[in-house]
Amino acid sequence: MKVDIAEQYDKIYRYCYFKLHNAHLAEDITQETFLRFLEWDGYREAGKPLAFLYTVARNLCIDEYRKKPLEELPDELEAEDFSEQALRRVCVQQTLAELPKEEQELMLLAYVNEVPKQILADMLGVSRYQLYRRLKEVREKCEKKL
Repeated sequence: MKVDIAEQYDKIYRYCYFKLHNAHLAEDITQETFLRFLEWDGYREAGKPLAFLYTVARNLCIDEYRKKPLEELPDELEAEDFSEQALRRVCVQQTLAELPKEEQELMLLAYVNEVPKQILADMLGVSRYQLYRRLKEVREKCEKKL
């Protein structure tokens, strides 16, 4: 499987931003991820370059997080002045924010970055059936809260 670097760059950036909540750090980590990806030829032999990209990005984010604890994010803006669509978006964001970090990450990878299910299952070390079951459980949990 070949990886389209231009296509994956934005997805890796979003993933890093999700983990770090800092645009500059996310840019730096994304660049470092792709530098390591291009320097290391072992991913070609393994046949899982996308999983390798996300693993490198995840590990770099963890390293950065260990260096300096992140500050708390400000509370969400009040929704009364927003249109119906904006209100819905805020509700979804709050619902997702209440999920454990692992479930938030799963939703981001599966639905925002559209990582193929087989690659996502390989990254998490679970079968596709277990992955589908986890995704269904998280979706149902979100639907109940909404």
